Amino acid sequence: MLKLIGFDGDDTLWHSEGYYRQASARFTELVGRYVDVGDSHVQATMLATERRNLKLFGYGAKGMTLSMVETAIAITEGRISAADIHALVEVGKTVLQHPVELLPGVREAVAAVAEHHEVVLITKGDLFHQEKKVAQSGMADLFHRIEIVSEKDTATYHRVLGEFSLEPAQFAMVGNSLRSDIEPVIRLGGWGVHMPYHVTWEHEMENGLGEADAPRMLTVEMPSAIPAAIAQLAERAGA
Repeated sequence: MLKLIGFDGDDTLWHSEGYYRQASARFTELVGRYVDVGDSHVQATMLATERRNLKLFGYGAKGMTLSMVETAIAITEGRISAADIHALVEVGKTVLQHPVELLPGVREAVAAVAEHHEVVLITKGDLFHQEKKVAQSGMADLFHRIEIVSEKDTATYHRVLGEFSLEPAQFAMVGNSLRSDIEPVIRLGGWGVHMPYHVTWEHEMENGLGEADAPRMLTVEMPSAIPAAIAQLAERAGA
């Protein structure tokens, strides 16, 4: 049976991606002062730079800011002004300072799950930024443990489960990203509750899940449906 339930943070417990989209729009606007290559080209170049830099900078606003600066210099062939580079840094700071707004009903949903299972928060990104968001969310008291990780892959989930002395089949993960929250857990033999967010970073859209994985996961549209989904997966796990 299920013993441990993991919850993602960004865009599962609180809103996040929208602030990155606003930063991306501002980045495109600033670069557009120097070149006329179209928004799609600017965004595609930025995404490629971010992916290339992930192993150096990790996830989060700081890595995004450095990638914006690098991309802007490359696209403008070094013509971007110091003032506009400074503006890009300020854009990154704005993302780091965004308010933490919980998704409607998510605290109640986590609390309901915690009545029957141990719950753990597993979120990735910049340590300082994630710690700040966890503190401002007012939800830290609900979690048995809080894990802020640099990557969500099978190795990370395997380590967490090992520290709880649990088998993957005793664990389910709740999150908005199929790539980071659901697929690695299912690959280990665990379970997943996918709650799509209305916007998702392109990098997180890619995954290798297929029809064969469907029995090990459920999709919900809102936080209030999470407890019932966990109960349903618990039945499957115990069968």
